Amino acid sequence: MDVLSALVIVSVAVVLLFDYTNGFHDASNIIATPIASRALTPIQAVTIVATFEFLGPLLGGTAVANTIGKFVSLEDVTTMLSVTIILCGLAGAIFWNLLTWWFGIPSSSSHALVGGLTGAVLIAVGSDHVIWGFQQLAEGHLTGITKILLALILSPILGFWLGFFIHRLVFFLFRGAKPSVNRLFKRMQIFSCAGLAFAHGANDAQKSMGIVTLALLSGGYLETFEVPFWVILSCALAISLGILSGGWRIVRTGGFGIFKVRPIHAVDGQLTSAAVVFGASMVGAPVSTTHVVSSSLMGIGASERPKAVRWAKAKEIVSTWIITIPGAGAVSVLTYLLVDAALDMG
Repeated sequence: MDVLSALVIVSVAVVLLFDYTNGFHDASNIIATPIASRALTPIQAVTIVATFEFLGPLLGGTAVANTIGKFVSLEDVTTMLSVTIILCGLAGAIFWNLLTWWFGIPSSSSHALVGGLTGAVLIAVGSDHVIWGFQQLAEGHLTGITKILLALILSPILGFWLGFFIHRLVFFLFRGAKPSVNRLFKRMQIFSCAGLAFAHGANDAQKSMGIVTLALLSGGYLETFEVPFWVILSCALAISLGILSGGWRIVRTGGFGIFKVRPIHAVDGQLTSAAVVFGASMVGAPVSTTHVVSSSLMGIGASERPKAVRWAKAKEIVSTWIITIPGAGAVSVLTYLLVDAALDMG
């Protein structure tokens, strides 16, 4: 086996590792609310989420994968350098995922992936190899970094206000209900939680599918950017295994750290998040499920009683969102400089 083939294999393995860390990092936000509202036990929640998370990438298409795999251009870069860039970008994303997981902060794996890969491309081959999308936006088309950033920025805002109004609507419809209605909301979480898990898989696993396909294309194993079925299957399995491994630190933040979650809040939050994330998947917009889930819970809390929302925790989460792209980018830059010095590629 030559060095290039080994690097491509390592790249694929590292992407699957990122997908795994995405599973226990991001998807733990899906199981936080049903556990916090005592609708499901941890084992029940993890089993349901892992099952539908696996189905999401298999049935959700490849629109997001195409967006993620094409926001950088490495066609005129040597094969060895392009694969190295991908590896360094992934290193930045994985490091940031693990760092924020360790401290129990629900940051965005999507931001980390975009920041890591962008940082590696910028330091290695320059800004002209990043598809910024500004010119296309002026022509009325969304693509590249512009499309990704708009999706990442607008999705939590949409999640907040959609959660706000959905909760108001549900509260109005059930305004005269007895406390026993909580049993209905607990049962509904089986379906709402499964729907959110499917939507998450259809969006987040596709990001890894896009990077694996980019690595295979850069290594000469594919002639065109088309996601192979075995890549879809591998990424679906990796993210599902990540969910089965837990992520309980972030469960405590998402389920208990924003405000006290009851069954009605959990159902409304899951329905809101599923609608936003799945809608984004259909148009090829990569979004952060962490952002959407957290912001929808904030919207629901604000809709019911703004003083009940722990806004200090919300500010902590938002500040982490802001620093994730430059943070992951800085790690990937440092990684590339170390690799460059070791291999004397520059």
